[in-house]
Amino acid sequence: MQAYAEELRATFTRLQERGPEIHRQARAVQVTEKSRDGLVSATVGARGDLIRLDLDPRIYRRQDSRELADVITDTVHRATEKARAMVVELFEPLVPGDQMKEHLEGDLESVLERMAAQMLGKR
Repeated sequence: MQAYAEELRATFTRLQERGPEIHRQARAVQVTEKSRDGLVSATVGARGDLIRLDLDPRIYRRQDSRELADVITDTVHRATEKARAMVVELFEPLVPGDQMKEHLEGDLESVLERMAAQMLGKR
């Protein structure tokens, strides 16, 4: 338990020292991804929020609206995955990548299980 407390203290100190700058960098993350055919371009922020969507005018030649919706959705999802990976990489010096992914994905169960295992010395 004492080792875990020391580890938490060290992590907290690193977060205080480097956290604000890394947080600023993470908030500034933007990723633009193009669809496989190059007709759809989506830009997302660090949280995967859609910032910009560009559609090449040739896209309107398609008659299948479901296909267009799928292409847009896929493009946004790929951009979001890249943005998350960039945020995880930025925080890597402070927070292990797998833990950061759990936090970003909102996987509270895994976060709590990991914390409990660390407190009990089961890493």
